[in-house]
Amino acid sequence: MSRPELPIAPADVERAAARLRGVAHRTPVVSSRVLDARAGARVVLKAEGFQRMGAFKFRGAYNAVSQLSEAELAGGVVTSSSGNHAQALALAARLCGTRATILMPRDAPASKRAATEGYGAEVVEFDRYRDDRDRLTRELAAERGAQLIHAYDDPRIMAGAGTCALELLQDEPELDVVVVPAGGGGLLSGSCMAVKGLAPSCRVIGVEPKASDDLRRSLAAGERVSVDVVPSIADGQLLATPGAQPWAVISRLADDVVTVSDDEIRDAMRFLFERCKLVAEPSGASALAAVLAGRISGERIGVVLSGANVDAARFAQLLG
Repeated sequence: MSRPELPIAPADVERAAARLRGVAHRTPVVSSRVLDARAGARVVLKAEGFQRMGAFKFRGAYNAVSQLSEAELAGGVVTSSSGNHAQALALAARLCGTRATILMPRDAPASKRAATEGYGAEVVEFDRYRDDRDRLTRELAAERGAQLIHAYDDPRIMAGAGTCALELLQDEPELDVVVVPAGGGGLLSGSCMAVKGLAPSCRVIGVEPKASDDLRRSLAAGERVSVDVVPSIADGQLLATPGAQPWAVISRLADDVVTVSDDEIRDAMRFLFERCKLVAEPSGASALAAVLAGRISGERIGVVLSGANVDAARFAQLLG
């Protein structure tokens, strides 16, 4: 019996790269001799903090919105997010000439709401502790005749996110392993497809916080499982269950998923700031945290720093 077809293929990542050319930034690949010495390997960092709106999320959001028809664009786009996807979709909608409506928790950080509204989106509040977010998002999309663009459980988002690893491997073709932060699975699934399409022998390893190890447990069980999420500084990676479509790719192509603690993430953020002169948000630094903690083996390691959207007060509080 043949295995079911996956929701994306390497060609989808290549087509996403073509759509993003001249729109998204081709972010730099950074190296450090101090980092190499500490890791005991050649390590390169894909610095997505230099991407538009400060994170990899713009890649998937623009790839999704840019494929909508004129009729679909006329209805606008809707999503639920309190973080980088909200800002990414707001910016992508503005660039594509449509409007974005973002369902955002009432207690979301003021800076994130301000950034989202700054890109021209309308924010609709909900109570994250009482309301059914997914139901409200579907109802809002239906009410407005808008297209729902999920933060990670969407092949267009997955393929767009995969262009980050595609660029990394194009710039550094001799990598043994690519290490990627994992939340809902959009970035990890796209990275798996991009890397395995270019270099099948290169390993792809996801990294998630110990507070939300749903992907690690799902791989061990051979099926999607749900976990109880506990607080972590890596709020962008806290999900109880992997996305269904990303899981289809990750379960087939990912080589491993490892976890890191909040203290290890802080160590990575501090190292990046002090020794590499780079800022990363907690989720953005989690992949490097796994390398610095000795959980990744390889002679040539590529690390995705997925975002840098952390304000000065929060950054100082985390590292103070």
